[in-house]
Amino acid sequence: MITENSFESVSVSLGTKRPRLALIAGPTASGKSDLAVKLALRAMADGQEAVIVNADSAQVYADLLVLSARPSEDEMQGVPHVLYGAWDGAQACSAADWAKAAKREIAAAHARGALPILVGGTGLYIRTLLDGIAPVPEIDPVIRAEVRAMPQDQTYKALQDEDPARAALLAPADTQRVTRALEVVRSTGRSLAHWQKQLSGGIADSVDLAPLILLPERQWLYKRCDLRFELMWHGGSIAEVEALLARNLPDDMPVMRAIGVPEIRMYCRGEASQSEAIAAGQQATRRYAKRQYTWLNNQNPGTWPRLTYENSIDTDHAASLLRI
Repeated sequence: MITENSFESVSVSLGTKRPRLALIAGPTASGKSDLAVKLALRAMADGQEAVIVNADSAQVYADLLVLSARPSEDEMQGVPHVLYGAWDGAQACSAADWAKAAKREIAAAHARGALPILVGGTGLYIRTLLDGIAPVPEIDPVIRAEVRAMPQDQTYKALQDEDPARAALLAPADTQRVTRALEVVRSTGRSLAHWQKQLSGGIADSVDLAPLILLPERQWLYKRCDLRFELMWHGGSIAEVEALLARNLPDDMPVMRAIGVPEIRMYCRGEASQSEAIAAGQQATRRYAKRQYTWLNNQNPGTWPRLTYENSIDTDHAASLLRI
């Protein structure tokens, strides 16, 4: 049975050599999933088993096949993929939940001599897995309810008063992180930064990490975002959102806030025309890609290789950077 402590046993069995973990991080529509498959096939052709581990917070949900751009069976090309569609939309998948599952999958791959290739653009997932989890106590339910009932502008103003250092790091429109920071400081009496200094459980020191950050030319990326959302619109995303709406899930569930879901929901409810909904979905996708781009470039170690490109990725160059 593979457990969270399996990294240590694998490392011991290999002596001082730590098991390798490849990481391909990039914004949405950057081509990282396709690159991961190509590199996995390259490793497999050289006689090493490989497995792709999802690190995208939308692709974890079974309900979001189309809108999350989850790889199809054909696109997987026979390469094992794990943690794709692994959570039901009625169950929120936190960074801690995902990291726990990712640890098991990575340890299982190492135990059988396979190369795990971590792929995604959710920075919080990746940092939680590598650096660990802040031991924040359970939030008082009363405080949580009070904070989540506040208007967005009041939430940010309160955070500026109660945790100005955290507020300075966040955009007022970043509702999820602003709310979380305010909940923490009100419930625990200490800032989120205080708890984050006590991170534990990360695997960075237990693996030989080979990271690569994809940073495509921005205008090319934004055009890809627009085209992909339009293809999603005509490729089953409306039926996907209609099925979600039929489940009557709370609007604050992560699956209901995923890029594209609120925009298509407006169309389904007659609150927006087709052209308006498509434009709104494209704009939301571009904004998300921009945030990912900035976070991945600025919030990761400067020693991590950055791969810039336009139109296509040089697979051979990427393979050399990842030592595949």
